Amino acid sequence: MKPLFIFGTRPEALKLVLLIKQFKSPVVCVTGQHKEMLYQALRLFNVKPHYDLKVMKKNQTLFSITANILLKIEKILEKEKPDVVVVQGDTTSAMAGALAAFYKKIPVAHVEAGLRTYNKYAPFPEEINRKLVTPIADVFFAPTKETAANLRREAVPGNSIFMTGNTSIDSLLFMVKKLKKEDKARQAYFKNEFGLTFNKKMILVTGHRRENFGRGFKNICYALKDIAKNNNALIVYPVHLNPNVQKPVKEILSGVSNLKLIPPMDYENFVYLMLKSHFIITDSGGVQEEAPSLKKPVLVMREVTERKEGVSAGNSILVGTDRKRIVKLATELLKTGALYKKMTARKNPYGDGLASIRIRNVLNRKF
Repeated sequence: MKPLFIFGTRPEALKLVLLIKQFKSPVVCVTGQHKEMLYQALRLFNVKPHYDLKVMKKNQTLFSITANILLKIEKILEKEKPDVVVVQGDTTSAMAGALAAFYKKIPVAHVEAGLRTYNKYAPFPEEINRKLVTPIADVFFAPTKETAANLRREAVPGNSIFMTGNTSIDSLLFMVKKLKKEDKARQAYFKNEFGLTFNKKMILVTGHRRENFGRGFKNICYALKDIAKNNNALIVYPVHLNPNVQKPVKEILSGVSNLKLIPPMDYENFVYLMLKSHFIITDSGGVQEEAPSLKKPVLVMREVTERKEGVSAGNSILVGTDRKRIVKLATELLKTGALYKKMTARKNPYGDGLASIRIRNVLNRKF
């Protein structure tokens, strides 16, 4: 069986690498929607792409990414003639890859299918990307009961839906096992590179969502400044390279003594920061999935989330970009009281680390 994997971003890579390694003859086509971050993840798991569409350009738009993927992938599909095209999640690479496979009448398997907010602009453009893949796909790998139910409500045939857990947990648990053997070396790295010592409670922050750009991001930054000034805690913020993030973060947060702004981290070092954190403030979908496995509460800087299972289980709380709400809940979590214990009591609703094996078994049976 010959699957062809199409993806373009680091999160997609991290959610597909262990699945790719389940097959003897996979074809790996990266779009290049991300560049350095994507290849960092691939090297970490020793996965080498057969094709790179290299669509990434300075000031790229959704129009150019979509058009370039469609134009460049046609000949690859003609040459390789895969039995199935596998796409992951909700990126523009996933949507365009699925559409290209449809044009060639090649079956499509959708990993991490069924996530919904039912708000087409939040997250943007991901909500529409994943919904566009649904009528094209032939096999759906839903990470949770709720995502499987979403697909059934949209009249997806039940015999094409498989609840597998999320492949992100597979990669996370693989990496945690590795990092536990490297603790001293990692501590030395962070001390030497960034002057970080983990001798007080640490809050890990990530933020990059388009819908928060502008006033929302400024509110987030002022909230972090309030938390830093009023608590004896360390805040570590690996700052996304997007200028819409860099500008307000540097203007508002530079010079706060217990708030460290550091460059974006590769996957290994980011997982290590999650392990060392007391809790996490983020707008990332992937972090919402991973943190419960590490028993880390999550404050989600989004108005809505397609990962509702974590909110329902009590692992995470939606705080949006409300400055007062972020400060209030962060201050409460730093006390490690009832709220903290409640948010770390439940097991991860997103998976057990065996999703890749389950998906491989279904693909082998189907194709």
